[in-house]
Amino acid sequence: MNRRQVLRSGGMLGAATLLAACSPGAGDTRAAPATGEGRPRSGGTLRVGALGRPGALTRDPHGSQANESDYLVIALVHDTLTVPGLTPNTRPRLAASWEPSADLRTWRFTIARGAAFHDGSPVTADDVVWSLRRLRNTPSGASRLPGIRPENITADGTGTVVLVSDYANAELPLLTRLTTFVLKKDTPDDALDAAPGAGPFRLDRYRGGNARLVRNDAWYGGTVHLDAIEVTMFETPQAMTNALLAGQIDLASNAGAVAARTVEGRKDLQVLRRPDDMAMPIVMRTAAGSPFADPRVREALRLAVDREAMVAQVLSGYGTVANDILGTGDPHYAKDVPQRRRDLDKARRLLADAGFDLSRTYDLVTTEDIPGLAESATLFAHQAREAGIKVQVVKQESGAFWDKTWKTGDFYTTYWGTNDSVVFFASKTMVTEAATNEAGWADPDFDAAYRTVLGTADETARAAALKRLQQIEFDRSGYLLWGMADGIDLATTKVQGLPELAGYGRVRLENTWLR
Repeated sequence: MNRRQVLRSGGMLGAATLLAACSPGAGDTRAAPATGEGRPRSGGTLRVGALGRPGALTRDPHGSQANESDYLVIALVHDTLTVPGLTPNTRPRLAASWEPSADLRTWRFTIARGAAFHDGSPVTADDVVWSLRRLRNTPSGASRLPGIRPENITADGTGTVVLVSDYANAELPLLTRLTTFVLKKDTPDDALDAAPGAGPFRLDRYRGGNARLVRNDAWYGGTVHLDAIEVTMFETPQAMTNALLAGQIDLASNAGAVAARTVEGRKDLQVLRRPDDMAMPIVMRTAAGSPFADPRVREALRLAVDREAMVAQVLSGYGTVANDILGTGDPHYAKDVPQRRRDLDKARRLLADAGFDLSRTYDLVTTEDIPGLAESATLFAHQAREAGIKVQVVKQESGAFWDKTWKTGDFYTTYWGTNDSVVFFASKTMVTEAATNEAGWADPDFDAAYRTVLGTADETARAAALKRLQQIEFDRSGYLLWGMADGIDLATTKVQGLPELAGYGRVRLENTWLR
């Protein structure tokens, strides 16, 4: 799975929420209300700035969207089966409802009434089946739809899609929030640029990362307020912020803490913060042969970091301290696991017991893909020296980093924007067979705890199994998660109804309006 795609995907769906999705009223496919002042007005064009690079443009909804600008366009034109929500945190979209079998292996998704593509043709089960099989057959398809083989995605009539998992999976609706964009059946690969979607906006034009979208008046999901959205691609947050200050755009998407400080105090601009939006952990490779294979070494590094200083200096206070467990927004996040504190004396003892070579200098590889990532590596390197560990920060160009370091490096930074599911991270990055197992971690106890969580429908029993999963992660995974960064959008005060959800939720602008 492409890293930036995962940043925008959804999170945790507990068993109680899962069953609620099958109850009366679950067929409401309208977007959850967003914040705003006054009664929404119709009309106007929203000018949005989003980050991207000319060399990474893509128009394939099932491909690797390296640019936020491309992902924003795709997410507004094409709908997924489900979308993130607040309460519940997985809501219907193209799938109006879903229902599991008793053994949690077979799931039936009912297509929303009135769902249609922009050319007027109805969205059918055959379209969904074709799209999910196409997604599953991409190079990262097994990671995007784990446990679901292409032949086990079928249609039951024109309005129902059936997915059969290789194992019990109470989290399957969660996975359909990710990249399950639905295209018309048999859309050729060379026609993706003009392929009609079923989303709230349709594509008017696209040129070099910049796009104009116009309202889909026939959208099945409810009223869309804006006449149009114009997306402009920027290569840096600074350039995007400057465009906002100059009045060239109305919204700077995911601008970062530095940009937020720039506009603080201005009455003509607003700062929208999404707490705990992004994780920027340090990855320590656990596989044999790595300097960090010994769990005592990994614990020592986690004890060497000054988390409060990291949040204050790297995130400028726009964030919170974390505790080495990914998925801090999960309803069942283990808040009762004691917060790990800096302890240099214990870190030195653990390193000595493990026979860690303190004469070496260890490369910590990073990129400048997102604001604060490289800075976090630099500050950590300084802090680690106080425990006797010599760390040298190596900055790599983005393409080289993801091709040569990610998933194979011994010591590197990474980042994730999906925060509301412990199980999501377990399935994607920590179970032994995970396609994006960043640390090369193989722990039979963790794998067993993960399968227990997936196969447990009872909410109380499931929460207990999830706590066990998090304790193992806290004790010996390959992650050092020092803090969670706030997501930050900047906008003029005329922009109302902006989404406040993290990940994929923040690009859903169908409820946004201009006053």
